[in-house]
Amino acid sequence: QVQLVESGGGLVQAGGSLRLSCAASGRTLRTYAMGWFRQAPGKEREFVAAISWSGGGTRYADSVKGRFTISRDNAKNTVYLQMNALKVEDTAVYYCNAGATMLVVTTSPNYWGQGTQVTVSS
Repeated sequence: QVQLVESGGGLVQAGGSLRLSCAASGRTLRTYAMGWFRQAPGKEREFVAAISWSGGGTRYADSVKGRFTISRDNAKNTVYLQMNALKVEDTAVYYCNAGATMLVVTTSPNYWGQGTQVTVSS
């Protein structure tokens, strides 16, 4: 079993930056692919970014490519999402997740965090 806890959300102006963190407990993250989804009000949850267990492979939604960077520190059991050049449309609850493979973590992750709110004002 893996427990995931997100932090780092908040209110930021358009064009600003935030870094989300996701701390895992229960089992080591080292063998899991990790990712982030988000859900805006009235919309379905959507994939944002994913990273392989080694950190050597990453994947991003087209809407965040070039602005967001996912990274991980397996020694700290933590995954990060650096978000730059934020837009109003990035406003959502951001969820950390974990899965056995990149395919799983980008489609139907095995584990989810409780979410952290990101609000981007114009």
